[in-house]
Amino acid sequence: MTSQTDSARVHADRDPNRVLIFDTTLRDGEQSPGATMTLEEKIQIAMLLDEMGVDIIEAGFPIASQGDFEAVTEISRRMQNAVTCGLARASKGDIERAWGALQHAKRPRIHTFIGTSPLHREHQLSMSKEQVLDKIRETITFARSLCDNVQWSPMDATRTEADYLVETVALAVECGATTINIPDTVGYTAPRESAQLIAMLREKVPGLKDCVIATHCHNDLGMATANALAAVEAGARQIECTINGLGERAGNTALEEVVMAMKVRRDILPYSTEVDTTKIMKASRLVSTVSGFNVQYNKAIVGKNAFAHESGIHQDGMLKNAETFEIMRPEDVGLTESNLVMGKHSGRAAFRDKLAQMGFDLGDNAFQEAFVRFKALADAKKEIYDDDIVALLEDQQTSATHSRMRLVSLGMVCGTEGPAVATLTMEIDGETHHHETTGNGPVDATFRAVKALVPHTARLKLYQVHAVTDGTDAQAEVSVRLEEDGKIVTGHAADADTLVASGRAYINALNRLMVRREKSAPPVQAAE
Repeated sequence: MTSQTDSARVHADRDPNRVLIFDTTLRDGEQSPGATMTLEEKIQIAMLLDEMGVDIIEAGFPIASQGDFEAVTEISRRMQNAVTCGLARASKGDIERAWGALQHAKRPRIHTFIGTSPLHREHQLSMSKEQVLDKIRETITFARSLCDNVQWSPMDATRTEADYLVETVALAVECGATTINIPDTVGYTAPRESAQLIAMLREKVPGLKDCVIATHCHNDLGMATANALAAVEAGARQIECTINGLGERAGNTALEEVVMAMKVRRDILPYSTEVDTTKIMKASRLVSTVSGFNVQYNKAIVGKNAFAHESGIHQDGMLKNAETFEIMRPEDVGLTESNLVMGKHSGRAAFRDKLAQMGFDLGDNAFQEAFVRFKALADAKKEIYDDDIVALLEDQQTSATHSRMRLVSLGMVCGTEGPAVATLTMEIDGETHHHETTGNGPVDATFRAVKALVPHTARLKLYQVHAVTDGTDAQAEVSVRLEEDGKIVTGHAADADTLVASGRAYINALNRLMVRREKSAPPVQAAE
């Protein structure tokens, strides 16, 4: 057995109002269709989460694939402060695989789970209540023989019979689980029920006083944040969440929402975390770029419009006193007040200062590439706004991490006189290829040219364009979603030329598809 103890748990015991933040962006978040991440991207996200003060990082599901195993292993080696967690089903094979990936972590945690609701027992597991109890006893005992820090979850807890849930939780505590997580796996519960469930377990399972109680909520009914905070008010002291609320179906509890709710409403939520909230926007942008999932404009805390005011009454109030219509400051989450304006005469020092104000910290090579892109954009449009720079950096990040194929040049002839003709040059695995083809319009011709150079069977499920800023010279930001054999991938790109952005987004999606193919493995259920 390891000698490590869960210092985060000790901290929680010392401060009764301290809430641990358990981030599962890299595990539950990545289960979103199309959100597959590379090893390098997962490491980048994990290191930022560690830096911003997240307590526990669920790095992946090691048994799911070799790629997940390698990601959890590498993240385990790199985390300096956070507990590194790996997910495992209720089987010794899963648990051994998780421990194989976690054993080099400074602070490892094995997280094992099994379905407990009637639906899961009967239709997913084909097991009786007694068989499930036997499996809980066997697997938690085995996990504790490997690691002192074991988390256990009764999957679909909110639809499990109350007496049976009490029995399973009591057994898990008896067998050595140090954290008991209560998942609302299908987003079924409501705030009052969430609180009542935690209160009931605390009352009926005396051993829970020596454990951390966690809550894991899905957002199918739009109540994940409310349910998580209600659970905290009832005694839970760990919230499982993701950046931007990323996750299966409607997503998970959003980290930024629960953290800022506890920070802003200390009067009624007297709880604290150790998350550095000024890094929230940086994390949001990184996860959005890496996952390919844009943040909706009106998303709480991190949406583009979260601090925008268009109503005349609101604008008047903001000019007189920002607190009239803002309950938090933009800088609290890492936003700067300025939203202008750079141009072709702006130099390296000004550009670096602007990036620092916006929360971006680039290495020398990345900064140089960004500056070159910035200058090219400044030649194409008169004024460069913050949103332009964000789109530029996101596009650079995408190109850098999915680079087996890239667009070198694109020429187009189109109009009212005949079919569009696309002339495309691509670099594929270091070699340059050319193709010219026609299509029913310029976008169709561009995509046909890419497909001629990179044959595939993926179907185009989404093609979407929007302007990054106002004006006819605005950058176009393009999203492309492809599906092949049940694998869904999304690509994004931004450029002052809509067709160039379209071609690059399509190629970025294909690059992601190649990653999915490389990571493919027999399907493994990892819901929770």
